[in-house]
Amino acid sequence: MPRTTRQTAVPPPARRIVVVLVAATLALSGCAGDSSTSSTAMAASQAGGQSAPAVSALTPDPIEWEECGEGLDCATVEVPLEYSDPDGEQIPLAVTRHRATDPDRRIGSLFINPGGPGVPATETVAAIDPDSAASLVSPDVVERFDVVGMDPRGVGESGAVRCLTDEQRADQAVEDRDPTVPGGKRFGRLLADARTFTDGCLDHQSPEFLASLSTDNVVRDLDQVRAALGEDQITFYGASYGTVVGAMYATLFPERVRQMVIDAPVDTSLWLNDPLRLLDEVAVSNEETLDAWFERCRAEGADVCPFGDGDPEAALDVLIAELEAEPLDVPPTEGVTPGGTLDGAMALESVRLAAGHRSLWPLLTAGLTAAQQGDGTPLHFLLAQATVAPFGAPFATLQEPHTAVRCADWPALDKLSEHHAAAKRITARDDRLGSRAAYSALNCALWPVENEDRFTGELTGAGAPPILVVGGRLDNVSPYHWARAMTERLEGAVLLTREGVAHTSYRTSGPCIDDAVDAALIDGVLPAAGTVCDVPPATTRPPAAPAGAGE
Repeated sequence: MPRTTRQTAVPPPARRIVVVLVAATLALSGCAGDSSTSSTAMAASQAGGQSAPAVSALTPDPIEWEECGEGLDCATVEVPLEYSDPDGEQIPLAVTRHRATDPDRRIGSLFINPGGPGVPATETVAAIDPDSAASLVSPDVVERFDVVGMDPRGVGESGAVRCLTDEQRADQAVEDRDPTVPGGKRFGRLLADARTFTDGCLDHQSPEFLASLSTDNVVRDLDQVRAALGEDQITFYGASYGTVVGAMYATLFPERVRQMVIDAPVDTSLWLNDPLRLLDEVAVSNEETLDAWFERCRAEGADVCPFGDGDPEAALDVLIAELEAEPLDVPPTEGVTPGGTLDGAMALESVRLAAGHRSLWPLLTAGLTAAQQGDGTPLHFLLAQATVAPFGAPFATLQEPHTAVRCADWPALDKLSEHHAAAKRITARDDRLGSRAAYSALNCALWPVENEDRFTGELTGAGAPPILVVGGRLDNVSPYHWARAMTERLEGAVLLTREGVAHTSYRTSGPCIDDAVDAALIDGVLPAAGTVCDVPPATTRPPAAPAGAGE
């Protein structure tokens, strides 16, 4: 057994809530024209003979930056739609960098992928504030690196996938769901919705574009951006789904990796080969974090956690039933929520979201207590920020690219019997949050295109430097055993464990995690195997009312 080194973190300032929900919900450098002949050959042997399309003949033009904000530059890079036809159709990719604040000590470019799939990396980079404790990366990292974000094809400013009209999106946002029914609606309605969605994808995008959105193409795109920057190697930080991107890059282009950190890893074997099991395990993790909130609420007592007066489970069940029978009207609040109604299904989605991150537990207590008293505004606000897709894709804007990427990556899911069986397994557990998870891959069952050359090889990162894997003991999206599996699969990887509840750890869990990640990125120094970072116990105590409130 490895020696365990335990350190204690102090609580960091809370991130702006949208950043917590999306990003934490939430590769590339070399001489232009010197891409990847050797790494492609290596990838072929690691994939059991499956060869990734070669890109060695590509020589991207040097990137041309334009200043687009304080310390920021923006650019567009053209890449092939299909790398098997490098001289064929080209597509534009949006790239943003935050320049190193200490250029004399600059190490190189740090590429980040905040996850999703579907979260725009350019927006994440544009939000970096070197003076803010809520920034995605630390001031030390911003000093030493140009932080670069590329919106993957089909995401953000790189041709974001669109499948629904504005009216259809609005209808879906307010449609009635039933938490007692798998998937929230009768299966016939779910199937009709999936048909509307997938038909709309073809109405807005070409089949060739939809088929090209796989992660293996994304990492080839990243390597083209690296070459356009004229860098030999990259440093990379990926969170959540971004860990699939990182592991894929380290496998296809190991000699291009300077250092890499992956945070809240996805089990890449499940992602590429057994997505219905993957989604089932996400549902289990959702429930485990809610159970952790229940346990903490009971332990702190009714004086601290007033919801349920010592029995929060029973109180939640009663509240959800009452809200389903008689939803609460939520008036609009300028700058907070557009208003609407709060029913039981909507309240459960807010609970799922807030239970998954310890910094939101006080808001969960406050929201549930307010709803008991007839005020649905706090839970409705949480719902407005909610991520309904498993890997950080807010339903209002990112569900479409999220779905398109995973359907391009995943094996065919066109047998409805498999979806019925998966939904039956989830609902048989009788979990409070299981309804939402059932049939969550149904769009892929009707996906209108096939990705005939998707990469299915094992992602081992052989030949890359040792990778730091950061896993949380309780993570509502990426269960801890996924972090262990990723560490075992990646050759030479080291696992850093975070205690407590959260999705992703860097910049949300205190200096023990932050210092270890910074040391890996900047100096290539990894912590001792078995290192565990404690975080202070989370509280369920509702936040204090602002001074003057209610006057």
